[in-house]
Amino acid sequence: MRTLRRRLHMAECIIEKHTDADGLSELEEKQRIIDEAPFARLKIKDTNWLGLVEFRRKCDFCQRSRKFFCYTCYHPVIPCSYFPRVKLPIKIDIIKHSREIDGKSTAVHAAILAPEDVKIYTYPDFPEILNKEETVLVFPSKDSARNMSVEDLFIREGRKCDASEERTVFPIKRAIFIDSTWQQTKSIYKDQRLRELRCVILKSRISQFWRHQKKSPRWYLATIEAIHQFLVELHTCALGVEEDYDKFDGSMESEKSEEFSDEHSVTNNEEIMQKYNGQYDNLLYFFKYMYEKIHSIYNHNRLQAYRRPLA
Repeated sequence: MRTLRRRLHMAECIIEKHTDADGLSELEEKQRIIDEAPFARLKIKDTNWLGLVEFRRKCDFCQRSRKFFCYTCYHPVIPCSYFPRVKLPIKIDIIKHSREIDGKSTAVHAAILAPEDVKIYTYPDFPEILNKEETVLVFPSKDSARNMSVEDLFIREGRKCDASEERTVFPIKRAIFIDSTWQQTKSIYKDQRLRELRCVILKSRISQFWRHQKKSPRWYLATIEAIHQFLVELHTCALGVEEDYDKFDGSMESEKSEEFSDEHSVTNNEEIMQKYNGQYDNLLYFFKYMYEKIHSIYNHNRLQAYRRPLA
């Protein structure tokens, strides 16, 4: 009887590791379903326009040959009618490690799609931090006591995050991101100017980035994914989520969209002050296109990036 009880206790302890007939845990099975259509519930404009770009062009600044944008000068080489633009509620500064390969970084996506609100610096170049209380570093501190969630930003301001209560002011005006491999971040994070900032950690989200990083789980996000996640959390905490947003099924791409114009492609200030309804989803416009391009060539399950542990 004692042995039986011990076995039952052991069974209860490992229930979270339950696997199905295919040998997948519940978490893995759930993620497998998401991986079949990872952008289905995001309101991203039709990326088929990028497929119409046949030739490479020279960048106006460096004269290098590029396809969609120059990842060295952070400047588009195709007409603006090929991609949307996004207005952000705060300013975003990205500090890039000097050894980070420009062509492999997704940080440039943010600079192209939200040029009024995003600026990229190559370390030791550094953004000017005028007000530390209005600026946060989106990066996990080794000192857990310094880490805070996006919701904590509102509590710190004396306002509880409440989706039912509309707000007109975001608790911060600037967020800083580090763009590098996790092994390279240490040299940047040691900078005293960053050490003086509050550190914000994001809710768990599984990355869809196709580039593999050694010794990193799948919840290590690409830079553009992290920016999108942060802005969604910030916005929903301040203003809530539109009820129908979670029911979106990706039908935005069911029909060929018209060319992007300044009038229709830029998220405006009025939209920013409404409940979240995909206002920043277009930050993943280039990311989605490249993801689908990669997956048209390679099998998802064979790419190392998607075989990393989920936790």
